[in-house]
Amino acid sequence: VQLQASGGGLVQAGGSLRLSCAASGRTFSSYGMGWFRQTPGKERTFVAAISWMSGSTYYADSVKGRFTISRDNAKKTVYLQMNSLKPEDTAVYYCAAGGPGPVIAVYNYWGQGTQVTVSS
Repeated sequence: VQLQASGGGLVQAGGSLRLSCAASGRTFSSYGMGWFRQTPGKERTFVAAISWMSGSTYYADSVKGRFTISRDNAKKTVYLQMNSLKPEDTAVYYCAAGGPGPVIAVYNYWGQGTQVTVSS
């Protein structure tokens, strides 16, 4: 599975962005999908995940109620709708296949990352 993340950019606090992660490979629908984020000098941390079968979703406490993860298996794409953005959401966002869940080690495939910058 190859993953291509897009949709990042610069937005003011309180604004919204939608990230997309397009996958290639025939087995996309067999994988859970997740979003992680990373800031310079810090570890990559879990943001959200979605299972491939039930569509169950998982969120970090810091984004619950503001971010929504979804997937379209026909388009082989996973989305992260980010609303009410805060400056602390600024990071490089990565999509990953595997999981699902918050444990980074269970993800086998990673996209290249997309920068999200939230100005105050």
